[in-house]
Amino acid sequence: MAHPSGPRKRLGVARLWYEGNAFCPIPATRQDFERREWRKGADALQAAQGTATELAAVCDFMQARPDWELVVSRCASALPSGPIDDTLFETFAAEVLEDFRHGHWDALYLSLHGAGITSRRDAPELELVKALRAAHPGVPIAASFDMHANHAPELVHLLDIACGYRTYPHIDMRETAARTLDLLRRTTEGDIRPLGAMRHEGLFLSSANMRTDSGPMAALQELALSLVQAPVLDVSVYGGFAYANSSNIGASVMAWADGDGEAAQNAADRVYAELARRAHEFDIPLISAAEGIAMALKTPGLVAVTDPADNPLSGGIGDTPTLLRALLDAGPDFPCVFASLADAAVLRAAQAAGIGAVMEVQLGGKQTPLYGEPVALTVQVERFTGGRYTNTGPMEHGSTVDCGQTVVLRAGTVQVIVSEHVASCNDPAFFALHGIDMAATRLLCVKAKNHFRAAFAPLCQAIVDIDAPGPACLNLALLPLGRQHTQHS
Repeated sequence: MAHPSGPRKRLGVARLWYEGNAFCPIPATRQDFERREWRKGADALQAAQGTATELAAVCDFMQARPDWELVVSRCASALPSGPIDDTLFETFAAEVLEDFRHGHWDALYLSLHGAGITSRRDAPELELVKALRAAHPGVPIAASFDMHANHAPELVHLLDIACGYRTYPHIDMRETAARTLDLLRRTTEGDIRPLGAMRHEGLFLSSANMRTDSGPMAALQELALSLVQAPVLDVSVYGGFAYANSSNIGASVMAWADGDGEAAQNAADRVYAELARRAHEFDIPLISAAEGIAMALKTPGLVAVTDPADNPLSGGIGDTPTLLRALLDAGPDFPCVFASLADAAVLRAAQAAGIGAVMEVQLGGKQTPLYGEPVALTVQVERFTGGRYTNTGPMEHGSTVDCGQTVVLRAGTVQVIVSEHVASCNDPAFFALHGIDMAATRLLCVKAKNHFRAAFAPLCQAIVDIDAPGPACLNLALLPLGRQHTQHS
């Protein structure tokens, strides 16, 4: 550690956290990023203070290291959807490179997702790392990644250290960044000399059974963590994100060791061998929406049925109609909630009609005909909101969410939430915003996947996952994956 009287070390920070779904017809625009995160400098740190996010760990680091100077360049994140507009990415990358162009730098930290795509690039984060490495050949560069990153093998030769999330649902974003920053600090101060290794053989997995509370990923994370002992510094397991349909999709293992490339490679090889052996365990039974609701109705208490195929955190469009149609066909005679659909036109019509008005609406099936026809429904307008809330659950706790204006529509016993923009319903604050009483609700039908469980597993008697048509369907064999990769069988 540098003496307080000596020169301060200079740390540069930038962030691009975005997961792209090549099968989502909605591109990611500047407005999408601005609704979630498009900040820099003090504004970025202030928004992150006290949250369960990577930039909160940067705040922690700087508070503990007054002998370091911090420069925060552009920090950008958006809800997963289709490819990022190329001009937007180019603007982002140019700004980061310019911010780090001048002066002396002791270290650079990047908060990245690892599964970004643009309309013309299938590895924008890799391009950013390459550009920074070319501009700063001798500066230690570290990055933290989402567990669903798609990694190019060359990444270990461009970075000095990299760490991935160990939990899914991702409730360790802050801890992962702290781990990364500490290893970066030790590298910068000459305490360690990390050497990296990776195994990536194009094996792509379904993330349906990738949770870390049990199952194959729990075992793999336990094995990876057991190998982190001198000289091994970190072992991270990445499940990949097949929906990006990029040249690097697939599961991988990345390991780092202090001055010992062979030890890093041995750790990566050992964990990858176990990953390949367990690949078939990542599958779950694929049941229909109707079957899932029938199962849910047999269970007393609050039960949730999730539709991962239209999960907003996998690039869902908030528009597929299959689960809603199945819910209405079941005709439950107790309070149910459907969350949610993104339909600005229905929202505007409801606003014009006003609270209490009865309307004829068409819900879902508007973005594309690929996933089913719209559902015709008679509804009553029940409640409007401004669509802003602060997460109270464990994932991204404390972060502010903006899904645009929203409306609650009622059709008999079913309340349907409709938002201006695609909205995730993974946090209890989302339902509190809409006046939903969980104690009085019997069935939640949600466009969600595993992240939903972080907050709702303790609240629900059961959570049933179904498969349906959508841009993130669980049956990967139904997707026109354009690359040559190996799916387990």
